[in-house]
Formats: sequence, C-alpha cells, structure tokens
Amino acid sequence: MSTLLTLLDALDDRPQAVHLRERTYEALGDTVVDVGCGSGRAVGELAARGVRAIGVDADPAMVSTAAARWPDGEFHVADAAALPRADGSVTGYRADKVLHVVPDPALVVAEARRVLARGGRAVLTGQDWDTLVIDSDDPVRTRRIVHTRADGMPHPRIARRYRNLLLDNGFTDVTVEVHTLVWTDEAVLPVLANLGGDGTWLAEQTSRARADRLFVAVPIFLAAGTRGP
Repeated sequence: MSTLLTLLDALDDRPQAVHLRERTYEALGDTVVDVGCGSGRAVGELAARGVRAIGVDADPAMVSTAAARWPDGEFHVADAAALPRADGSVTGYRADKVLHVVPDPALVVAEARRVLARGGRAVLTGQDWDTLVIDSDDPVRTRRIVHTRADGMPHPRIARRYRNLLLDNGFTDVTVEVHTLVWTDEAVLPVLANLGGDGTWLAEQTSRARADRLFVAVPIFLAAGTRGP
C-alpha cells in the first residue's frame, strides 16, 4: 500500500490535479460522500470548507491512513455498492478513480442515486486506461504496455460510459468534461514503472526526462449529473 500511497500523493500534489479536484467540489452542497476516498485528501479539503464530508473506502488500510491524516474527518470501511447512508441523506456524491476497479459500476451509480437527495449532484472522475499518451521511440511496445495494463483491470474503459451510466440511473443535466494531465519531468517515472514499463523502455523514458524530452498525457473524464425525482 505504501507504493500506491506514494503514487497517489505525487499525482494529487500536481497543480493540474489540484485544479481538477477543485472542479469536482463545485455545487456538492453541505453533506458529501466521497466514495473510494483513499488517503482522505478530498474529505479533508471539503471539511476545511465547512462541508460535512464522509469518506468511504473498501480498503481498511486506506481508511486507517485517512483517519490518521485527517483526524477531524469521518471515514468508513464499506462497499461502494452498499453505502452506510440512508436514502436521500447527502447533497453531493463524489467518486474519483473508482469505477474501473469495482465489480459492477452500474450498481455503484444506482447506489449514488439512492443516497442522494432530490436535486443532489453526483460527480464521477477517472481516466480511460486505453487513452494514455506516451511519447516513445518504440510506439509498438508502448501500445502493448498500455493495453496490457488496461486489460488487467475489471473496467478499464468505464470512463467513456460515465454519461450513459448517469442517464441510465435517472440523472438529469448530465455534463462531461475532459481535463488532460501532462507530465514532462521525472515525477511521472514511478507512474510509468507502475504501468508495467521496465528494462530498455523505462530506461528510454528516464533518459528523456533527463534530457527534457519526456511527454506523458492522461485525459481525465469528469461527468456530473443531478439526481432527478
């Protein structure tokens, strides 16, 4: 888990990620459930704004970490498809980089509708794992690395379905945005190693970083909708 936390912290600290996170907080109201809360940063940031933020994660170790980092936050170990909230009890719902790993994304979005009050806002964010852009001298191997990692996930292309998932569950005023995170420095090298790159391929990317010739872009999809009657 320490490796995952290190990667998440490095990503979350980048200015582009901070801007995107701020965008996801808009119009969530005064009571928000953050599903897949991880280390709890969103819960802490929302609480600092005076919002009652409830973090939920299926990983007990992540919840323990979040509670230690944000002692004033509220955190629970729970399944994203069975939240410990009453019907219509929250004004905002947020799921960031979650739906690609859950067993059934449709059930998770249905649960979002259940816990949201009428007029509440749901926000789904995450990347389509087939659309990572990496400049490389070996594009064939790069494509194979990206697709192999994607194919090892339960739902690697779920982000392109966010809009339809919200519509299918009765959400209205559904919008979709794309925010692209760009790296041109060595900070992304642990991410590339975690992607599955190694040997000469990773060595090339390291050399590119040292020569200021590295380029990695990750489009992040942000879909939002209003809970209808």
